[in-house]
Amino acid sequence: MSTKVLIVDDEPNILMSLEFLMKKGGYQVFIARDGSEAMEIIDREEPHIIVLDIMMPEVDGYEVCSYVKNHATLHTTKVIFLTAKSKDSDIEKGYALGADLYLTKPFSTRHLMDQVKKLDKVRKGEHL
Repeated sequence: MSTKVLIVDDEPNILMSLEFLMKKGGYQVFIARDGSEAMEIIDREEPHIIVLDIMMPEVDGYEVCSYVKNHATLHTTKVIFLTAKSKDSDIEKGYALGADLYLTKPFSTRHLMDQVKKLDKVRKGEHL
């Protein structure tokens, strides 16, 4: 079974490039353009890894992260914040809500893919 990755961002170019990269990496990819859409996909697909923007209309990334971390069947789901919010207080809030990783934009796609692979191994209980 391939790892399910949900990419949540309201920026179409980021969605397209990350969707392409993740599929090329062998992941089963789902995309959401806002937090509400993300939560619907989370309930339906139970993704293993979520790459999540914070600043989105309606439901923001912080709310989505809390939703995932408080969801009974998603205790192994890894959350990566990928955001332009780079203040220490934003980063601390992300980790306090349960994020497994916090990356700021602009970002290196190679670094992001390396981190996704690492978190997937951790999730599966494999040694790094």
